[in-house]
Amino acid sequence: MAVSVSGQLVTFSPPPGAVALVGDFTDWRKQAPLPVTAGQPITLTLPRGAWVEYAWLDAADEAFADPDNAQKSLNPWWPYPRAAVVGEYARHPLWLAPEATRKGTAQRLTWEGSVFPGTRRAIVYTPHGYQVGTPIPVYYVQDGVAFYRTGKLGEVMDRALETGLATGAALVFVEPGDRNEEYYLNSRYLDFLTQEVFPRVEGELVTASERGLWGASLGGLISLYLGGRYPELFSRVVSHSGAFIARPGATDAPGVIDTTGAGEWLLEELRQTPPTHLKTSLDTGVLEWLTGPNRRMAGLFADLALPHQYREYPSGHNWVTWREALPEAFLYMQG
Repeated sequence: MAVSVSGQLVTFSPPPGAVALVGDFTDWRKQAPLPVTAGQPITLTLPRGAWVEYAWLDAADEAFADPDNAQKSLNPWWPYPRAAVVGEYARHPLWLAPEATRKGTAQRLTWEGSVFPGTRRAIVYTPHGYQVGTPIPVYYVQDGVAFYRTGKLGEVMDRALETGLATGAALVFVEPGDRNEEYYLNSRYLDFLTQEVFPRVEGELVTASERGLWGASLGGLISLYLGGRYPELFSRVVSHSGAFIARPGATDAPGVIDTTGAGEWLLEELRQTPPTHLKTSLDTGVLEWLTGPNRRMAGLFADLALPHQYREYPSGHNWVTWREALPEAFLYMQG
C-alpha cells in the first residue's frame, strides 16, 4: 500500500529505490527531504481534510512518482507528484453545481512585445451576452493560460452568474514571458500592462468601470505590489499564496530570485503606505512556506481595517489550493 491514512496520521510506504520523501510538508526542495531508514515507512501528522502532494527521491536525488498511487494532481510543473487525502478535501459548492449552460466569450490576442521581448499572448473572457460600451470591472490575471485552463476562472464566473451569486467581469488572462523577471517586484511590468495590454483590451473589447489585478504566488506578489502603488489605476487585488518573501533585487548565489530569505519587504511598504483604495482577497494553503507571510499580510490589513477577506485551505502551494480558492475570491469581488 502506497499511502495509508488513520485520522491525522498519514503513512507513506517507500517503493523500491526510494531513499527520501519530499512534498508539501517539506516545501518540496526548500527544506531537507525526509530520509528513508532501512526501507521503513514514514508517518506524518497532517491537518484533517488536507490534500497532500508528495514524491520519492532516488539515490541520484531525482524525484519520481509513487508507482503504487494513481492519484495525480493539477500540477502543471512536474509529472511526479502524487496525492493523499486526509479524510475528505472539501469542494466549493460552485464546483459541485452543474456546469453553466450560458458561457462567456473568449477572444485571443497575440503581438510582439516591446517592453519585454518575445511574442505576447492574452485571452479576454467576457460574460455571456456582454456588449462593448457597457462598463464592467476588468481583472488582469497573471499566469493567464494556467488560470484559464487549469484554474478555470472563466468557468467559475459562468457558474456564479448562472446561479445568480455574482455580477459579471472581464477577465484578461495575460501570459508571462519570463515570469521570474516580470513578476518579482518589477515596475516595468506596469509599463507592459499600460503600454501593450490596456490599449488592446480597453475600448476595443471591453469598457472598463474599474481595474483589478489577480495572480498566484509571484503573480500574487506583482498584483499586490502594483495594486498598492497605483490607486489611479487599480482598485481590486486577488492574491493566492502570494510570494510575499521578496525584496527588490534579491537573489541567491546562482542569481535566482529569492523567495525564501529575502524578508517581507512588501509588508513593510504597505504598513508605511496603507493601500486604503484597495478591496483585496488573500488566501493561502497551510502546507506551504508562504503561510506565515500571507497570515501577516492579512493581519496588517485587519489591523488597518482595510476592505479584505482572508482564507486558508488545507493543502499546499499548488493548483488544487488555488482552484478551490477561486470561487470565494470571485464571489467576494463580484458577489
